[in-house]
Amino acid sequence: MCNPKQLFMTCKHSLLRNLLLVALLTAAAPCITKAQTDQDAIMMIKNNFCVGPVYSYSSWNHYWEGTLKRDNQNLGTVSTQSFSVMGNYGITNRLNVLFNVPYVKTKATAGTLHGLKGLQDVSLWLKWLPYEKSWGNSTLSLYAVGGLSFPASNYTPDFLPLSIGLHSTNLSARIIADYQVGSLFVTGSGTYTYRRNIEIDRTSYYTDRMHLTNEVEMPNVAMYNLRAGYRSHLLIAEVVLNRQETLGGFDMRRNDMPFPSNKMNMTSLGAGFKYTVKKMQALSFIGGGSYVLDGRNVGQSKSFYGGIFYVIGFTKRDKKLDSGGKEN
Repeated sequence: MCNPKQLFMTCKHSLLRNLLLVALLTAAAPCITKAQTDQDAIMMIKNNFCVGPVYSYSSWNHYWEGTLKRDNQNLGTVSTQSFSVMGNYGITNRLNVLFNVPYVKTKATAGTLHGLKGLQDVSLWLKWLPYEKSWGNSTLSLYAVGGLSFPASNYTPDFLPLSIGLHSTNLSARIIADYQVGSLFVTGSGTYTYRRNIEIDRTSYYTDRMHLTNEVEMPNVAMYNLRAGYRSHLLIAEVVLNRQETLGGFDMRRNDMPFPSNKMNMTSLGAGFKYTVKKMQALSFIGGGSYVLDGRNVGQSKSFYGGIFYVIGFTKRDKKLDSGGKEN
């Protein structure tokens, strides 16, 4: 049987999970008022609840070990499937609460390591629209988002890249700026994520030095997102560029397996769409994908996703929003 330390593995599944969430949150949870995710520039109106399932698939067979790109015959192709329930509720027209609950399965096509499965991390966000200004057919909007994620099950983070996550509790803060002219838009955002330390099932471990403890210091993360495209009442089509920078951590050692506190930097490019059924505007469909262009201690992953969403109104008379999130 192969020793896992000889499997030359680098991209942690937690990173794949982050990449999948980037892809998912690029255009996920579309409803009457467009996408309504923690990264977009759309709000759900008061007393409306948008909810639905999302399926995603991600795979890689090449990765960066530090800055060296390579493959691993003992792993073959590592794949991840995620089955999520996502939702958004409009507390007011300018304040939304969002959630995501994913069930994750991992698999490697070669070698002796078996995949894992289970509930991963529950994510919650509060999204606030403090400023919006229109000039003719142009609108500038500024948003603030706060997020919390925490493990939903007692999975192990110390089995990368086949672990289903990092088992860390995270706090995130994000600023979003959106500018729309007619049906064309550009949105930029910056996110800082604080990650709480985790514990693993061994009493010592080696990174760039020896640690005589089971506690792992987790580096924080900065993420930058730029998206642009077409946005109307019934259709959104967009291209998304994402950059993730780990604020600390260390490179994998040669021929070593990944570790939860590795430095994980990446640039990914993706595209997504959302279509709202004209004759039944409470029903929407989404789809899209992304690809890692460059990275450090990450896999060159391809990700695809699709989902269905439905809006439930808790008022007698539902209001509709235009493509900029304003009431008609």
